[in-house]
Amino acid sequence: MQAGLTSIVIVAADSGPGLVDAVCRALASSVAVEILLSDNASSDGSIALLTAEFGADARFRLVENGRNLGFGAGVNRVAGLARGDMLLILNPDCLLQPDTVARLRSIAAALPRPGVLGARIQDAQGRDEPASLRRDPTLRRSLCSLLRLDRFAARWPALQGVNHATDAALRGLDQPAEAISGALMLLPREAFAAIGGFDEGYFLHCEDLDLCRRLRDAGYGVCYAGSVAVVHGKGGSSRHRPVFVSWHKHRGMWRWFRRFDPAAANPVLRGVVWLGVWLRFTALLPLLLWRKWRR
Repeated sequence: MQAGLTSIVIVAADSGPGLVDAVCRALASSVAVEILLSDNASSDGSIALLTAEFGADARFRLVENGRNLGFGAGVNRVAGLARGDMLLILNPDCLLQPDTVARLRSIAAALPRPGVLGARIQDAQGRDEPASLRRDPTLRRSLCSLLRLDRFAARWPALQGVNHATDAALRGLDQPAEAISGALMLLPREAFAAIGGFDEGYFLHCEDLDLCRRLRDAGYGVCYAGSVAVVHGKGGSSRHRPVFVSWHKHRGMWRWFRRFDPAAANPVLRGVVWLGVWLRFTALLPLLLWRKWRR
C-alpha cells in the first residue's frame, strides 16, 4: 500500500464517450492517482476508446468482468487491486478538477475519525443534487419525502425527509452526515476492507446508503465536503434503461428497509411496505416505458 496514492475506482457499463473525459480529468489530478476501471461488459465502444487513449499509461488498469455484475460488485472486484491508501469511488460521468482529489484528501486527513467523505455533487448547470447530503431512508423519512412533507421540516423537525432541505450556504459547508452520494466516495482502503466492501445483494442504487450505514455501525465517520463541488453529468447507460434502473432502485429500497429500519421488525408493516414499494414501481412503469420508447 502506497501512502499518498489515491486509487480511483470507476465502474463502467455502456457509459458512453464521456467516460474518456472522466478518466482524462482524473489522471490530470495534481496529486498521485491511479485508475482502476471495472468494466461490466460494455458494448458501446467506450472501452476500446479508453484502451487506445490510456492503455500505455501505467496509472490506468482495466478489469473486464465479462458480464454486468452491478455497481457494488464491480467496485469490489477491483478494490483489492488498489495500491493506494485511499479509495475514491467515482461515477463514470463525474468530472474532477485538477485539485479535487488533493482537497478531498486534505479534508479527510483533518476528520476526527476516519471514514467516508462525499462532495457537493452538482449538475452541469451548477444545481445541487439533493442526494449529495442524505439521512438514513427510514420509513418515516421516506414517506415525508414522498409526500413532500419535508418542506415543513424547518418548523416541524419530525417531518424531515431523506435529503437535507438546506439552503445554499449550509450546502457549502463541510459537515458530518448520515449518508452521502455514491457518485463520489473517498475513504481509507482499510475501512472499505474492514466492512467487507459493498453489499453485493444490491445491484444498482442504495448500496451507497448501505455502505454509509455499515461504516457508522463499525465506528467510522461519514462526512460531507460541501466546499468541494463536482459536476455529475448524469449520462451513460442509466438514461437508456429507465425500467431496469427503476426496478433495481425499488429493489434496493426494499433491501435497505429490511436490513436497517426498526419498522421492519413488524411483520404486518413489513408486508405493507413491500406492497407499497412495488405498487409505486408499477405506477411508474407506463411513464418509464414511454421514456424508453421515445429514446
